[in-house]
Amino acid sequence: MRPFSLQARLSLVFVIVSALAAMAAVLVAQRTASMLLAALAATAVALLAGSWLAHQLVQPLERLLRALEGAVASFRDGDFSFSIADDRRGPLGALTRLHNALGQTLREQRQHLTQRELLLDTVVQNTPTALVLVDDSGHVAYANLAARQLFNDNRSLAGMSFEAIVASGPASMREALAEGGDALFSVDFSEGEETFHLSQRGFRLQGRGHRLYLFRRMTRELSRQEVATWKKVIRVMSHELNNSLAPISSLAHSGGELARRGQTERLPDVFASIGGRAKHLHSFIESYATFARLPAPRPEAVVWQDLVSALRLQAEFRVAGSVPDGQARFDRAQIEQVLINLLKNAHEAGSDADAVELEVRRVAANWRVEVRDRGSGMSETVLANALLPFYSTKRAGTGLGLALAREIAEAHGGRLQLANRDGGGLRVSLMLPA
Repeated sequence: MRPFSLQARLSLVFVIVSALAAMAAVLVAQRTASMLLAALAATAVALLAGSWLAHQLVQPLERLLRALEGAVASFRDGDFSFSIADDRRGPLGALTRLHNALGQTLREQRQHLTQRELLLDTVVQNTPTALVLVDDSGHVAYANLAARQLFNDNRSLAGMSFEAIVASGPASMREALAEGGDALFSVDFSEGEETFHLSQRGFRLQGRGHRLYLFRRMTRELSRQEVATWKKVIRVMSHELNNSLAPISSLAHSGGELARRGQTERLPDVFASIGGRAKHLHSFIESYATFARLPAPRPEAVVWQDLVSALRLQAEFRVAGSVPDGQARFDRAQIEQVLINLLKNAHEAGSDADAVELEVRRVAANWRVEVRDRGSGMSETVLANALLPFYSTKRAGTGLGLALAREIAEAHGGRLQLANRDGGGLRVSLMLPA
């Protein structure tokens, strides 16, 4: 049977009290024939019965409210183990069960969060990257084991002034921190020089500004990358030298045989072939030398209209949209060479000449120069490696064109991005600070 609601119980109390009062009034009236005494008797019975029934009705509610008050206080203090005996019926029993279900949910969530915090703390404490969290007052709020080993002989850094820690460190670290972004710096230790990668980010935690510093040892990784790069350079140069020196050696032998036989009329062709191979070899070596000795940019005011007009003399393309009337500041010779190479690559990708596009537009605090084509595009593997030095899918390519373009873009504080286009083709975006 469905239990009575609180409203039904109050209605029942009212009916019972009224009935008892009426019965008392009738009995008194029959015995005394006095309406005043009957009314007084009815009032007294109603008050007594109403008080008793109200006490019986309110007492469970009062006990439940006290229990809920204690439970809320426990929840406020972070103790979710408090529960209420579930022996009530009606709306009070439903409220009790909802409270107990809430407590169970909070306990499970607290346990889950505790396990996640323990896992996260274990990972952070045991990572080889030194992590330092600094609050808005400049004091260390958190530091993992690697940070303690690096900065304080394995002692705690909590509460220490980060400025004092930096002041006692090497000048290279102070200079890297002053840049305000990611940077590399080297430190001399007794066991040798170590290279670190610094990352720093600001964010708000519990309404207060904090800054997170990550110091990652890069010496081994950089050494492996350096060795891998040199091996690749040696392989590429060895391949190209062999491709040129073998024909030169063969042609020189043929020329010697022709001279010995007196067939001098064919010697000019032999010498021309040797000169052609030597010229190709010189061009190949020069391209590597250019990449190695790329000078620092010399920014100057450049009018976009003039630059686009100069590019039209070097390659065929159409302008998407309109060329901005304004000007930018960069090394014109370097950026012009980058764009010429990108336009040349677009034509060599198999795109129709009229499908090669150049677009210049302002995007927030940057200039965005895009070269687009409708060629064959790039596979995921080629996209991932296209900007690396010495990587090329062309049979006679050096693998330096896009690498040089990226080097120039980053030297200007910008970046180079490659992406396939919907419908086929490639989009190369050159971002330059405005």
